[in-house]
Amino acid sequence: MVDVLIVDDQRPFRMVARTVVGLVGGWRVAAEAGSGEDALDQAERVRPGVVLMDINLPGINGIEATRRLLARAPDTTVVLLSTYTVDDLPADAADCGAAAYIRKEDLTPAALRALHAG
Repeated sequence: MVDVLIVDDQRPFRMVARTVVGLVGGWRVAAEAGSGEDALDQAERVRPGVVLMDINLPGINGIEATRRLLARAPDTTVVLLSTYTVDDLPADAADCGAAAYIRKEDLTPAALRALHAG
């Protein structure tokens, strides 16, 4: 079973992401967080295999939260999420250690399965 942490400050998107994760066989939502700080606390508590991390978060943004999370748990797979196109991503997104970037509107069970298979 792959435990997933969903991190987004918008509750409606967390609900959508929860539904998508639930459609991936062998995956389950272990926790949710609405800020970068909460994400770090939840990751410490549940030790997720995958983190779906929004870039724009209150407090510590998703890029910095990814850096800190991976420093503590380097085997975690972090996927950055945003509405940005790849060309519009913040420059520091490429070097934060995330395994992938998925636009929020492209978050599907097939995209998550492909990520995990790779």
